Amino acid sequence: MRYYLAIDIGASSGRHILAHIENGKMVTEEIYRFQNGPQTLKAYDGKEHLMWTHKRLFGEILNGLKKAKEIGKIPYSVGIDTWGVDYALLDENDEAIGGIYCYRDARTDKTIPCVHETVSFEKLYEKTGIQFASFNTVYQLLHDKKTGRMEKAKSFLMLPDYFHFRLTGVKKQEYTNATTTGMVNAKTHTWDTEILEKLGYKKELFGELSMPGTEVGEFTDEVASFVGYKAKVILPATHDTASAVLAAPLDGQTPYISSGTWSLLGVEQNFAHTSEAARKAGYSNEGSLNNTFRLQINIMGLWMIQQVRHELDDKYSFVELVNMARENPVDYEIKVNEQRFMAPENMTKEINEAVGKELTVGEMAYVIYNNLAKCYDESLQALEAVTGKKYETLNIIGGGSKNGFLNELTAKYTGKKIITGPAEGTAIGNFMMQMVGSGELSGVAEGRKYIKNSFDIEEL
Repeated sequence: MRYYLAIDIGASSGRHILAHIENGKMVTEEIYRFQNGPQTLKAYDGKEHLMWTHKRLFGEILNGLKKAKEIGKIPYSVGIDTWGVDYALLDENDEAIGGIYCYRDARTDKTIPCVHETVSFEKLYEKTGIQFASFNTVYQLLHDKKTGRMEKAKSFLMLPDYFHFRLTGVKKQEYTNATTTGMVNAKTHTWDTEILEKLGYKKELFGELSMPGTEVGEFTDEVASFVGYKAKVILPATHDTASAVLAAPLDGQTPYISSGTWSLLGVEQNFAHTSEAARKAGYSNEGSLNNTFRLQINIMGLWMIQQVRHELDDKYSFVELVNMARENPVDYEIKVNEQRFMAPENMTKEINEAVGKELTVGEMAYVIYNNLAKCYDESLQALEAVTGKKYETLNIIGGGSKNGFLNELTAKYTGKKIITGPAEGTAIGNFMMQMVGSGELSGVAEGRKYIKNSFDIEEL
């Protein structure tokens, strides 16, 4: 029996999920889980910034790999996915220079206008199809250039590529995650040399892009001695949303919401929409398998309720918060995508100020869920305007698909038929592409058939 291991690292936690095919179904087993989150640390410029504890994360990756040996289920291959936009700059000794910044850090506040003075956002969008976000890599890198960090760099690797390198000693830059940088040309599907040249970024850092399913290499001897075995590393779609959407049981080009800390709403497309209408609607064209695109928009997602829960010392479970929300409907409007909710010192206080009163816990949960569903509706209407199509169905995938109350509100506001699941879409898409890369599956279409037959898919 051939096992595959998906390592899915999110902004708040990571997990190792083993999978194999048995009796026509994909069988999965979570074998390891660990916590994640940015910390305020002194960075390369000598100032405090929000940073990822990348050495600890790699240690957790190794611990989970070791667990597979302990339970006697050694994987044939391994693949890692994370969120987009964040990266490592490596020096001549392949050390991450000054650590790895978190996208929620405010270091781009001063670089964004500088980038736009050199290359206007309209021009960036026309070339890459990537919507504006304050954390886009193209803005982060200018801070590296200004502080001298880029000058010392010999390699640039997106976060999953960096971890794959640590496992194998092989450096590959994966396509789907590269597109989140805002520096990959939507027509050539390669790094846009004009953008790199105008901004003065070292072109030698940006090499050939590899598609999901590509073999990276095999564990180094050092890694193998620690975990107890050798395995291949096969690229999944290393951007977590790209993996999740590949796992979605979509019927043709059906809209989806990948629901988690972020909610990504979009639809698969064969070409990039880089029109003024798409730009003004805030839609991004992120890369997918075989040079296709996910025309999608970032929505704040469950980040707000996660932060409120933490500020209550995790006193309530998410199920309890949902039940309290059901019992406390209130009619307060907030714009969930406002910058004020990106990384406030206190989310509870920020929401109270936005509505103009102090809410109870149940009222606050309702305000978050209700306005999130309203934002889904507005975004879906904008998507239909950009594509010129009306959609009857909306697929909700990812961990947030288990939130029945949010699904009900989404159905109420959008008027669409809602299909939910699979909940572990990212991990499933991850190991599915490993199966495709190894030859066990012929492609995504066959993989999606297995997924429909293997996991809980429900219709509202």
